[in-house]
Amino acid sequence: METRSATSHRGLLPWQGLLLAASLLTFWNPPTTAQMTIDSVPSDAAEGGDVLLLVRNLSANSIAYSWFKGETVTSNNQIAAYLVADGTTTQGPAYSHRETIYPNGSLLFRNVILGDTGVYTLQVTQPNFLTEIASGQFRVHQPVSPPSIQATNTTVAEEDSVVLTCLTGDTGVSIRWVRDDQPLRLTDRMTLSPNSSVLTIDPVRREDAGEYQCEVFNPVSSRRSSIIRLEVKYPVREDSDLSGGAIAGIVVAVVAGVALIGALAYFLFFRKIGRASDQHDLTEHKPSVSSHSLGPSDNSPNKVDEIAYSSLNFSALQPKPLTSDSPSPTITETVYSEVKKK
Repeated sequence: METRSATSHRGLLPWQGLLLAASLLTFWNPPTTAQMTIDSVPSDAAEGGDVLLLVRNLSANSIAYSWFKGETVTSNNQIAAYLVADGTTTQGPAYSHRETIYPNGSLLFRNVILGDTGVYTLQVTQPNFLTEIASGQFRVHQPVSPPSIQATNTTVAEEDSVVLTCLTGDTGVSIRWVRDDQPLRLTDRMTLSPNSSVLTIDPVRREDAGEYQCEVFNPVSSRRSSIIRLEVKYPVREDSDLSGGAIAGIVVAVVAGVALIGALAYFLFFRKIGRASDQHDLTEHKPSVSSHSLGPSDNSPNKVDEIAYSSLNFSALQPKPLTSDSPSPTITETVYSEVKKK
């Protein structure tokens, strides 16, 4: 905001007569204790918004206010005049039907446009027809549009270079760079063009990989571009904290461990085979059980029942005839019986 010193003069006197008029009136019109100022709220406004030119330290006995567009007080650039006695407003040539003067002298702009940017001057008339003036200013900005981003390459080898460019059609904007959603911290390998629209990284390091965006902004808005993902390729380094002797020792220990395990497995295998062979020999040399044994302990389910045969001789006497005195012949019959061995 720019504020001009308040000056007292009669009517619309030329600027060269202000000093003379002030010196003549000082004798009977002592200066005020506080100087009138104009504050713009806000000082930077978005297009389509409202702006209030707020008057501070206004004289309590003022009888009229007049607002002008620009720094000069002329009838051609008068916006409006306000008469305190009856609260009436008179429109001037510079009135746009969007301005309102309040009883405290402040001026409200509604739905501001880019052409409203500039300086505005207030003239306050005192009861003795002396006037006091002060000026204020504000700026109107358009909301910015999203920029676009380009890269010479999105996949680069370490030690190569890459150039990122931010493209925008807006004027009066600033540009900043973002990596991984955080403001980019420049290193000694990064350079920006004078307007910050071009970012050069030379040489590229692996820590430069990430998601890049550019952001354009003005006092009332900001927008970011889409994301470009930068990939950095680098050779795999075969770094090791172990010395050559330590590595050789580890290899020898591993080989020895494998050999020990193999020997143990070999020993257990042949030990198992030896036990199986001894068991087989014992089985072959075990005496067989007599086929005639009826021992109660032979209860093996796979045992085949043995059958023994025995013969019994029976002598049968034929009945003696009553008439014969000779002895009857004896008839012998062999009966075989089958005895199942249990």
